[in-house]
Amino acid sequence: MDRRAFLQVLGAATGTLVGFSAESDLKIQTVMGPVSSTTLGLTLSHEHVLVDFVGAELVGPHRYVIEDVLAAIRPHVEQAYRSGVRAIFECTPAFLARDVRLLRRLSEETGVHFVTNTGLYGVRNNLFLPPYAHTETARQLADRWIREARVGIDGSDIRPGFIKSGVDVTPQLSPHHRKLVEAAALTHRETGLTIAVHTGRGPGLEALDVLKGADVSPNAFVWVHAQNALDDALFAAADRGAWLSFDGINTPTLTRHLHLCREMKRRGLLGQVLISHDAGWFDPAKPGGGSFRPYDLLFSAFLPMLRADGFSEDEIRLLLVSNPAQAFAVRQR
Repeated sequence: MDRRAFLQVLGAATGTLVGFSAESDLKIQTVMGPVSSTTLGLTLSHEHVLVDFVGAELVGPHRYVIEDVLAAIRPHVEQAYRSGVRAIFECTPAFLARDVRLLRRLSEETGVHFVTNTGLYGVRNNLFLPPYAHTETARQLADRWIREARVGIDGSDIRPGFIKSGVDVTPQLSPHHRKLVEAAALTHRETGLTIAVHTGRGPGLEALDVLKGADVSPNAFVWVHAQNALDDALFAAADRGAWLSFDGINTPTLTRHLHLCREMKRRGLLGQVLISHDAGWFDPAKPGGGSFRPYDLLFSAFLPMLRADGFSEDEIRLLLVSNPAQAFAVRQR
């Protein structure tokens, strides 16, 4: 199938989503406001626009010029739009240069829906946690995130569309990281926002146990960077009902991603898979923002691999249209 025919198939899919529930009033919260989950369109479920790894104590908008960032990033978003992308979940958390006004500008100027997040990111031994995260309880952290969901982020009226947290790759959740998962559970129970946790090869099953203890369904949990984990752990999480995000599509990983999609299809669990690049991003610490990795390899390399492996257009539509809309539709689970 050529690119034009593929886009026509995807366009037809936005009316009735394969495998989607009959609840037609479910919404995705974008930076421009709520959008019907049934019309979201082709979605990249894990990407980045701007990321600054300087640490929570130093990060801030004083480290970049927003017009420079827009000029560098806009062409890549426009190219994604030409490839059929209509929505991008921007997964940069607070204290790593989450900039919701930048995302709104990009959405206004390109026509792509952007979805931002609330939550805190504990990876790299808590380098990106603000001081209050070390002393506040899970309830207090959740109250902060719930305020963002109900009122807006950083003095704006822009609300998050999901919860983004991160835990280190350790055999067990640390006390701080368990608290982050507990706070995410409390936030989900009051807002219906999906919980996406940067887990990788980390304790994803333990995170699911924490959610279970808070009476939150595994279906509200996205195992982020799942391609880096052991197969047995991933499939056990999927069997419980969790979403698996195979979001690191890059040239060296294509075979791994194909294996995981193939195996989830064989197990009848393809409806719980998200695929994306984890690409971008403008880095204020580097001249000119560094080398931006575009959002294109999915279309130029990975989709042809899926088709050659026998994946149908309906199955590809499931991965790129239906699954993201189902995973991130705002509702309590």
